[in-house]
Amino acid sequence: MAASEYAIFLNGSYGVGKSSTLDHIGDLLFRTEQPFSLMDVDWFHRSWPVADFDHGNKIIEAENMAFVWSNYRRVGPRRLVISGVISDQRVHDRYRDALGLEVRPVRLIASPETTELRLHGRYSASQSDALTWHLERHLELTRQLAEADLDEAVIDTDKLSPHRVAERVLSHFGLLPAGWKNDRT
Repeated sequence: MAASEYAIFLNGSYGVGKSSTLDHIGDLLFRTEQPFSLMDVDWFHRSWPVADFDHGNKIIEAENMAFVWSNYRRVGPRRLVISGVISDQRVHDRYRDALGLEVRPVRLIASPETTELRLHGRYSASQSDALTWHLERHLELTRQLAEADLDEAVIDTDKLSPHRVAERVLSHFGLLPAGWKNDRT
């Protein structure tokens, strides 16, 4: 693995803006003509029932991501950007090993009020069980991520649009052109 090869990992609890930021990072990389691939971890483990040997579909998640990353790389070099949750070193290492890339997490945070407002906006009335599940767990996950302290940067998303958060993430990694001036918000 070359030193310049790494995956940007948008880390954070539920409702902090990871998926929205991921979309905007893709837009910015496209506008600046930088090759990229995006992955939202949630889509790589959504399968039921879970195999007896794979609590939480973590093995299948890593295998699916490795396979997709291999396909993306086949068409040429690109920057991988992922959104998900890295709650401890073991999870970090699982992603690193599956992808064959250094994984560089940036944690997105938001106040409980902002997070809960976003979660309420995400789920329809027919998804009340999912809403309740996330509302009951977001504070504990936020605490766990802060204690793990695996992130090289932390960005508060409370007062920023997903586009501005994306700019901050890419700026952290030096991936916006010198003198970058955004003409869109």
